[in-house]
Amino acid sequence: MKKFIIAVCAVVLLAFAAYTAYYRFGIYVDLHPDQPVTTFMKTEGKSILMEREGRYVPFEIRGVNMGVGIPGEWATDYAIDKETYLRWFGYIQEMGANTVRVYIALQDDFYNAFYEYNLEREENGKEPLWLLHGVWVNDYMQNSHRDAYDEELLDVLIQDSKTVIDILHGQKVMSLGRGLGSGSYRHDVSRWVIGYILGVEWESTLVAYTNQTSVGLNSYDGEYLYTTEKATPFEAFLCRVGDGVIRYESSRYKQQRLVAFSNWPTTDPFSYPVTAAYGREKYACVDVEQIKSKESFQSGLFASYHVYPYFPDYLELIRRGGELGDAEVTRRLGATIRATLEYRQSKLNAPSILDYVQDSDYYDHRGRYNTYIAYLRALNQYHTLPVVISEYGVSTGRGMAQEDINTGRNQGHMTEQEQGQAIIDCYRDIMDAGCVGSCIFTWQDEWFKRTWNTMHAIDLDKTPYWSDYQTNEQYFGLLAFDPGKKESICYVDGDLSEWGPEDLAASYMGMELSVKYDEKFIYFLVKKPGFKQLSDTIYIPIDTTQKTGSTYCQNYDITFERACDFLVVIHGRGDSRVIVQQRYEALRSTFAYDYYPEDPYVTPPEKDTPVFMNIYLPLIQRDFLRDPSATEPTGTKFDTGALRYGNANPDSEDFDSLADFIFSGDYVEIRLPWQLLNFSNPSEMMVHDDYYEHYGIENLHIDEMYAGIGCYGETKYRIPMSAVTLKGWGKKPTYHERLKRSYYILQDYWASLDAKR
Repeated sequence: MKKFIIAVCAVVLLAFAAYTAYYRFGIYVDLHPDQPVTTFMKTEGKSILMEREGRYVPFEIRGVNMGVGIPGEWATDYAIDKETYLRWFGYIQEMGANTVRVYIALQDDFYNAFYEYNLEREENGKEPLWLLHGVWVNDYMQNSHRDAYDEELLDVLIQDSKTVIDILHGQKVMSLGRGLGSGSYRHDVSRWVIGYILGVEWESTLVAYTNQTSVGLNSYDGEYLYTTEKATPFEAFLCRVGDGVIRYESSRYKQQRLVAFSNWPTTDPFSYPVTAAYGREKYACVDVEQIKSKESFQSGLFASYHVYPYFPDYLELIRRGGELGDAEVTRRLGATIRATLEYRQSKLNAPSILDYVQDSDYYDHRGRYNTYIAYLRALNQYHTLPVVISEYGVSTGRGMAQEDINTGRNQGHMTEQEQGQAIIDCYRDIMDAGCVGSCIFTWQDEWFKRTWNTMHAIDLDKTPYWSDYQTNEQYFGLLAFDPGKKESICYVDGDLSEWGPEDLAASYMGMELSVKYDEKFIYFLVKKPGFKQLSDTIYIPIDTTQKTGSTYCQNYDITFERACDFLVVIHGRGDSRVIVQQRYEALRSTFAYDYYPEDPYVTPPEKDTPVFMNIYLPLIQRDFLRDPSATEPTGTKFDTGALRYGNANPDSEDFDSLADFIFSGDYVEIRLPWQLLNFSNPSEMMVHDDYYEHYGIENLHIDEMYAGIGCYGETKYRIPMSAVTLKGWGKKPTYHERLKRSYYILQDYWASLDAKR
């Protein structure tokens, strides 16, 4: 009996060891070395083909990128459940897309839902949803002391690629911690996976550093891929990774699929004139044309780029430099800097972009001057590979970070209707330029995101817990997450039924002010008997911190009972705004060098200064080829304090997603995003502390603010201000899904295209 127990235990241990080796560590024995490798996707020239009914036919990748964030959760929490994925897959395909792209290995709920969704589609004789899968490299690795050949980058990237392959073939079990997908991956979804995009938007620093430190590693000759004589060490690194991925899947699973390496304009294959090189620090190239396929790789490579209409817009910088003239460019740069820039561009050993774009390329189907389509045409004219624009899009955030001055497709401050049309315009440009596919960025809004021109102003450890409408990066989605479990607490639409006596906060000379808030806005309702919408001026002073503020606003010659930090001024539909006391202006505290002639930390504004300022967001921190003789800073900025009139109810026919206020008889309804009032984390009611006590932005907790109401011509005394209690919601925000207007606009457009085929 004892021997029997020992034998059983040994068998169990061996089985467990085999299971662990196979499903957890990917150790396998190729029992069918002579089995032919198959593929249902391949490239032919500059086309991508899919096998259908025994023959290969052209396939357009019409995709949507999908992130992993939902409100109240970080991306690394992988909190989206199977039911949500099933619902989203249906929405995406109903919109007219055929592909979803993900960036990283996800939790098993995603793949289980993908399997179930596609299986049901096929059983009902319908087209499945295809998958384009990425392999991620974290930001820390890219911005560390390592080059690409460091084992913590190269080896990890190859191993992560193998993990993704095992997941897609249903042969993986992972129990990993925060930051990586985990679960039991036992459904084979590989028959719906069209290809891989390996890596991320590579930092120029990593590319340049690798090329300098790994000079002898500029070639690679693998089983499936090899490099040309012109390849750089970084391109050889990519070739090595790609070859390892293909070799693993070919050997273990006897399958191949398309492969691409993530790229973007910052590391595109071109060199540039000094105006663009200086304006956007272009000093590294990644050219996938230096990576070639062998006959053993049946599927083929394609070129993948993330290209947006507003960034970095190298061609617009070149145009502006041409307007200055060569001599003026040299004067502004200085002869030494210009010579250095030209030398660095020459060392790239890259063709000039001007060799691949002609004057006629700058005009789109509307006859509109369009540097976006010109850049796309340059990419397509250069590459022998099929080109896919795997990221493009615009944001519906209230804030803005960059402008597209030629076509108005800006990074932020676009309505949902404008977003829909901008996506259509980008898609049309992409296809007209000769690309074979594209993926919209992105499916869902993501509250946890940050961006460079607002991240100084918020608590970066608490971003998932509130919707920061000033941060454009959070609103690229076609699917919105609005506050409230089923609907928001308030809509600025003139419907006063949402307001009750419990919301009343202040009254003065027959006027009333009511206040409420949610995870995205603080709302105000003003009642002014006999309100004249075109001529009356209404003032709402707001005091959030006792550290600063003034009882007098010299801009409008009005006084308040308390020292206020902000003043909301409603004066007609086109001249209303929020202004901030000079001491409490975030732009001055953080970006003064680019926008003000004096250093505010040397001579800070007085705590009780009566000067109030317009509120701006920085757009470009360094002016384009600034004139060295200029005496005033000339950084560009966006007037984010200006208030927009309109109906902000999504159910309204005249819905304007950017609307801040609306008139309704004797009433004015207003909504303000939290960050506009210097809240850094409203989920815990944190605001900015005094900048000049802390030499920058620190957080200060408040549990109440003060607000009042006055009207021009009727404000004879100091405007009284009453307390408004503020309670945060912690890490439990409420939200509900809503398909944006852009979704339906794009759905109609793609349906019209499909109807013509």
